[in-house]
Amino acid sequence: MKINTTLNEIEELFSIFDDPKDKLAQLMDIAKESESMTDLERTDDAKVSGCTSQAWVICEKRDKNYFFKCDSDALIVKGLLALLCKIYSGHESKEIQAVNHADILKTVGLSGLISIQRTNGFASAVTKIHEMST
Repeated sequence: MKINTTLNEIEELFSIFDDPKDKLAQLMDIAKESESMTDLERTDDAKVSGCTSQAWVICEKRDKNYFFKCDSDALIVKGLLALLCKIYSGHESKEIQAVNHADILKTVGLSGLISIQRTNGFASAVTKIHEMST
């Protein structure tokens, strides 16, 4: 499946909500359903810098494709990271590099809904994923 297909699916999911609070509630539901990392996976190397919450991203490369696992101690951040893992996992570097954080927030309809600090942390997580997949 292409990244754009995944983005379209996520966009459809969030488009059913008119109220921003409902979008954030959906994001928290995604966080609750996502897999958590073990304490051993939550290393300093996996930590996302620039995030006000504790956040981690790890990467595994299989053949030409990259797979990500993300976690955070804050539900909204964990939901945002879960979206990133869903969007980027299973793709080659070239496709991963072509999608930036602003594209994702805009497509999903979360631009302006999350704080500047969370937006910066989200951008840092995307940067980390881009670096891990080169």
